[in-house]
Amino acid sequence: MVQAPRSCGPVHGLSVLRERNFRWFFLGQCTSMLGDGMVAPALAFAVLGLTGRAVDLGAVLATGSAAQVMFTLVGGVIADRLPRHSLMLGTDLVRAVSQGVAAALLISGAARIWHLLVLQAVHGIAAALSGPAVAGVVQATTRPEQRQPANALRVLALSTSLLTGPAVAGALVVGAGPGWALAADSATFAVSAACLSRLRLRRTGHEQPQRFTRELADGWREFRSRRWVWSVIVAASLVNLLGGAFSVLGPTLSARSFGGAGAWALISATFGAGCLGGGAIALCVRPRFPLRSGLAMMVLFACPALALAGELTVPGIAIAAFFGGLVLMVFNTLWETALQHHVPATALSRVCAYEWAGALACQPLGLALVAPVAGCFGLRTTLLTAGALQVLVVLIPLLFPEVRTLPSPPRDRRP
Repeated sequence: MVQAPRSCGPVHGLSVLRERNFRWFFLGQCTSMLGDGMVAPALAFAVLGLTGRAVDLGAVLATGSAAQVMFTLVGGVIADRLPRHSLMLGTDLVRAVSQGVAAALLISGAARIWHLLVLQAVHGIAAALSGPAVAGVVQATTRPEQRQPANALRVLALSTSLLTGPAVAGALVVGAGPGWALAADSATFAVSAACLSRLRLRRTGHEQPQRFTRELADGWREFRSRRWVWSVIVAASLVNLLGGAFSVLGPTLSARSFGGAGAWALISATFGAGCLGGGAIALCVRPRFPLRSGLAMMVLFACPALALAGELTVPGIAIAAFFGGLVLMVFNTLWETALQHHVPATALSRVCAYEWAGALACQPLGLALVAPVAGCFGLRTTLLTAGALQVLVVLIPLLFPEVRTLPSPPRDRRP
């Protein structure tokens, strides 16, 4: 049975912002996440404005994503060697420059597709080097009892960026052009770098770095030695594989049965609203056994796919999407907090790199295969099967005692 969550209260949760270093880090994260939310629509209009071809847009987006996947493990090793906030500062400056150059080329009318391909590859590499460092910076800027509220605040910022970033980008594209939207994205990274420059942290990386391959192998041993880590990541990878059914077949059903893009926009917006709600919940509750509670809640993540398969109305599917986003963000907060509390600081970035790469490993395969599978078995049968398998997959890690009994960080006993 899932333990009842213990409330920590919103006021207590916000007390982490009293920590100077975390406050500057969080402010930088808010601005850079806003920029991240602006990238996809800005690039879409930029590429389509240049060539009008969807294949070119796919190539530009895929280049940045592939570069990020390929270099994530490298980023994990580097982040465990160097001061993590300094590494993030450097990668923010790289992205400020790369997006600024792209913006200048578009605004001046000199941009070509190959320019955007190269610059998005640079952007993806910088993101890969920065991503594994984030958990370590949260760990270094907070006390153990503050980490769940800190992660919940990051989830709230991320969820907000998923709603506001595209809206800001759309307004800039319509009012001034896609180049100016990328210029705003560049500015967010510059602001983030300025915030990170205010952090004052002790170095926690290796005093005597070993060979790269040795450190990568050590990170793998740290990862696979924790059954509660790799079992959840295997499940997450399979859930992301099956999630392609909702991502690909949802818009298809919207176009065929629900009147077009407006219905899918509503469903997507309510998913984002659910993400916001999940972040708020994670800020205020602390289960005794976070993975047990989080995985039990993740059963609801299958609701959107099952609602589509069940031929519900658009409002019904939107409600299901709301709960899918809500439980996802609650679980992500509990998961990141568990990693930061139970994995040593000297190995955290490498473990997070394996965690991130493993969780996303099957996602491209799912996106590529779901349409042919649906062509053979039908859209609704594919959605029903994917949703049912998601329910089963998220519960499998609970077979392991380490997952069921992993404790929460200690509570703050101070008044």
